[in-house]
Amino acid sequence: MSVKELFSIIAIILTLVAYYPYIRSIHLGQTRPHFFSWLIWGLTTIIVFLAQLSAGGGVGVWPVLLSGIITFYISLQGFLKRAEIRISALDYLFLIAALLAIPLWLLSNNPLWAVIIVTTIDLCGFGPTLRKAVENPEQENIWFYLIFFIRCGFVLLALEAYSLVTVLFPLTVGICCLIMLVLLFTAGQQLRSSKP
Repeated sequence: MSVKELFSIIAIILTLVAYYPYIRSIHLGQTRPHFFSWLIWGLTTIIVFLAQLSAGGGVGVWPVLLSGIITFYISLQGFLKRAEIRISALDYLFLIAALLAIPLWLLSNNPLWAVIIVTTIDLCGFGPTLRKAVENPEQENIWFYLIFFIRCGFVLLALEAYSLVTVLFPLTVGICCLIMLVLLFTAGQQLRSSKP
């Protein structure tokens, strides 16, 4: 087993470790994901997986595929549980833009444009969840974002080819998870200090 394969396996394990309690907390009614954010993230993650695979990302892209599949499941659960159902016109615009990244990639024959587009959309998909994290930090799972932050580091280490196509998405997601950690911690502290 190569070092890259080991890093990929660690990233896969961390993906499962991160998602299991998050999904469990959804089923227990403790976490209420914004289903549209997760739908956008699922779509963008699968597109990035395909682009990274085509750019030679190798074993480092398998955790990204697993993450995309699980993300679609979380979106479905968010919809079924009717958690945070507000969907704006801007949310629909992001979804359409994500779908348009595929023909742009096919027409340009360059996966970089697709990765840039879907990474930008993925960042925008964080918008509703960031808002919800500030308003209702108790509805999010801080451990998920901590584990996912570490997992993004292992995804980067597992990549077999380094280019903007392979690095941009996991690096950006890692930074977003760090921002979520700070927001959830800060908002949680404020919520706890405001209680008598």
